[in-house]
Amino acid sequence: MELEGGIVRAIGHTPLIQLSRLFKDQPFEVYGKMEWMNPGGSAKDRPALFMLREAIRRGEVTSESVIVESSSGNLAISLAQLCRYLGLRFICVVDPRTTQQHLQIIRSFHGEIDLVSVPDEATGEFLPARIRRVAELVSQIPNAYWTNQYGSPDNALAHSETTMREIGEQLGAVDYLFCGVSSCGTIRGCMEYIRSRGWSTQIVAVDAEGSVIFGGEKGSRKFPGLGAGITPGLHRHDVADRVVYVSDRDCVEGCRALVREEAILAGASSGGVISAIRRMSESIPPGAICAAILPDRGERYLNTVYNDEWVGREIGYTPSN
Repeated sequence: MELEGGIVRAIGHTPLIQLSRLFKDQPFEVYGKMEWMNPGGSAKDRPALFMLREAIRRGEVTSESVIVESSSGNLAISLAQLCRYLGLRFICVVDPRTTQQHLQIIRSFHGEIDLVSVPDEATGEFLPARIRRVAELVSQIPNAYWTNQYGSPDNALAHSETTMREIGEQLGAVDYLFCGVSSCGTIRGCMEYIRSRGWSTQIVAVDAEGSVIFGGEKGSRKFPGLGAGITPGLHRHDVADRVVYVSDRDCVEGCRALVREEAILAGASSGGVISAIRRMSESIPPGAICAAILPDRGERYLNTVYNDEWVGREIGYTPSN
């Protein structure tokens, strides 16, 4: 069994687009890495491919395997698509924050949904409860295999060998990299590539308010895919030079600005990245080249980020269009 050809060939090599209208008044340049243009709609296509392909190569995944993973949505879509291509059964453990659009796409690829509705008692977070449920499923289902996005070196490897390599080929040694964090696979892989080249790139981690990845105070978060209720195994203390925390409102405002100025409909974490750049704008020197990873598509957030009624009810303000 091999994971190649077909839809797999469309993963990666996403374009970098200069966000010249959004940052027209700034003396630096910002380029968005359009990860939402991957076939599964997000940057998670890359680690999904690497984790499955390497597991197949090692003999850990065969044609009889059942793939199990915990995901807030995007990795589940990527795995569901690739498992459908391979003809493998896929079970995704999700929680109530996963959007209906994500769930519908997963099911369209014949993925099975296992919903954890009660958070972990000790932490109040869903992620530990989801991981515990994954362990239960793996112990109960013959030939079950956990890809483990939170600890798999193949997650980070995907981004060191593809994402950051592509940015380097397209822009050279950028001055700043802005990257949202959750499993820490993207930022870890990008960091390893940057450090291996000896670049002086400043790596800015964009984390959600309420996330504990970098020791922040635990709190509620409305959007999946940005921040985490635990410190992932792929996290390292030196993975970023600076951390910028963004609120749910920041994510909405950044997304709305991307649509208004650049006609780019991106997901919540992309809005957080844009807001982080805006917040740091006064400290970014003239002439600097900034790369911003925009992880996923906005269609999955039509009922949240792009729904004025939802934003008013859940976040408490009226967006300006």
